[in-house]
Amino acid sequence: MQKITTCLWFDNQGEEAAKFYTSIFNNSKILDVAHYGKEGFEIHGRPEGSVMTVSFQLEGREFLALNGGPHFQFTPAISLIVNCETQEEIDALWSKLSANPQAEQCGWLQDKFGLSWQIVPVAMAELMSGSDPVKAGRVMNAMLKMKKLDIAGLEKAYAEA
Repeated sequence: MQKITTCLWFDNQGEEAAKFYTSIFNNSKILDVAHYGKEGFEIHGRPEGSVMTVSFQLEGREFLALNGGPHFQFTPAISLIVNCETQEEIDALWSKLSANPQAEQCGWLQDKFGLSWQIVPVAMAELMSGSDPVKAGRVMNAMLKMKKLDIAGLEKAYAEA
């Protein structure tokens, strides 16, 4: 068992979200689904038998989707970062996850559940933290103008003379 697990609070779409996410990422699966019982109805207000939690894995990491009601919403203050090896991987994930074009900036997107994701190239860390601050600055400027990150564009900015 993983020591720290991310819990994602949904109104009532936890199972739908877990199925959606596990359909997108490799090495992913639903682990367990728990349902509300009659106990605690006066507190949680959820019908007996409705889905309470869904344990699932994405790329081997465990998550928990909780159907806790409309009390809390996702914000961009928390995001899941996906490190991508290729532009093709970035493009594929972007097309599957992106649901709110107005929220997209610098490799960040929001999915149809409002959860924020950062879809970034693995090379980004090297491009942004290399020993040459001028090159890193050019990469930063290029990235700030992008919605979906373009590896070739970032590498071009890094290599400019």
